[in-house]
Amino acid sequence: MISRRLFTGLIGAAAMLPGLGWAADMPKPFDNAGDVKVALVRYLSTGDFFQAYLSGVEKQAEAIGVDLRVFDSRQDAALQADMVDQAIALGIDGIIIQHGLTESMQAAAQRAVDAGIKVVAFDVNVENAAIPQVEQSDRDLARLALEQAVEDNGNEFVAGYVYVPGIAPLDRRDETWKKVKGDNPGIKEVAQFGTLDNPIANSVANQARSVLSANPNITVMFAPYDEFAKGVKIAVDEAGMSGNVSIYSADVSTADIAAMREGGSAWKATAATNPAVVGEVSVRALAMLLAGEDPGHNVVVPPTLITQAMLNDLDIKNMGELGTKVPAFAHADVAVPGWMPLPAR
Repeated sequence: MISRRLFTGLIGAAAMLPGLGWAADMPKPFDNAGDVKVALVRYLSTGDFFQAYLSGVEKQAEAIGVDLRVFDSRQDAALQADMVDQAIALGIDGIIIQHGLTESMQAAAQRAVDAGIKVVAFDVNVENAAIPQVEQSDRDLARLALEQAVEDNGNEFVAGYVYVPGIAPLDRRDETWKKVKGDNPGIKEVAQFGTLDNPIANSVANQARSVLSANPNITVMFAPYDEFAKGVKIAVDEAGMSGNVSIYSADVSTADIAAMREGGSAWKATAATNPAVVGEVSVRALAMLLAGEDPGHNVVVPPTLITQAMLNDLDIKNMGELGTKVPAFAHADVAVPGWMPLPAR
């Protein structure tokens, strides 16, 4: 016969296991979670950030026990809108729209809402009050990186800037860049360039070669997306300018950490959220909607500043060690209702 204390302990231990919950403790429709169909409709998927984001989505979906479908448009805006319609036709219960263009996704997102589907959007502004926006606090990402750039280089330097307009997170980061330039008139932007053509890093590297050749006086490159920063670093290394140019970025991956820790690397700092954590938060926000709860319209995941010096001092070699040695990076206490099962850590 099991004692009351042992029985209570067994229940508590089981409740902590990811994906294992007592149906009675889960709100509808998650009392039958396997019948809940969720779709991730992606615009961007190239690069370590998006692989980690997908991993987070998959792990949180598995922890809850829902049926996840992934649609990947590979930067085809029209196809992404069609994929939302495909998800509607399949009878999907909830959709995560990941990146995309406002002009192509606004109407598609509204069609999903009109069909009674719950929708959240990550890093794409669908301009819809019914759709929560999951964000990395992009303005803070840019602010942290640029504050480090000013600390390292003073408030007077010649800068190159990598930017592609029309992508919500890049547009928000651009607002901060403009503010920093306005507050520091000694910062002179002499070149703006950028592309999302695949492979992004190599395409940006091709542009950066020409920019550096035409503007050898550039001392700071602001590249607020890690694929942009990778491309700039390729060009800086090839030009033999790693001792003259400092790169500041947003986002991080194991490959980025290795690049930042190379001897004499020009990549000095990045500001980032853990993309896997952002993926988890995206699923949790959608699950809250499906359960009739309100995650808030702006679901913000706070960022962390990661410097080259920090990585070297703490001997951080990969994302796992970054999460272990910088605990704030490993988890975001965002969109976590008491009933929500979490992935194993």
